[in-house]
Amino acid sequence: MKQERWFSLLGLAFRAGKVVSGEEAVLAAVRNKKARLVLVAGDASARSLKQWRNKCEHYEVPARVVADRYELGRAMGKAHRVVIAVNDEGFAGKLTALLDQYRG
Repeated sequence: MKQERWFSLLGLAFRAGKVVSGEEAVLAAVRNKKARLVLVAGDASARSLKQWRNKCEHYEVPARVVADRYELGRAMGKAHRVVIAVNDEGFAGKLTALLDQYRG
């Protein structure tokens, strides 16, 4: 049930235009301090996971790893996504809380 809540909230954020996807767009959002939360697919390569973890740490953007690229894409009605950024503080805060709750 908790997993479905973050999944639905991410879809809502996407429909509200508060999510960017794709490596270049997410990197630009992180660098420009627009990203409030970065979500990376758990099935991304070890190199990609390390790269995004380092970028987010350097720019002080929270990051979370989620199940896989297909689940991440499906939340937004797309085929698959490896990395996305949430650009809204409210959505990012709620998603972070739900994801942390789901893990714990």
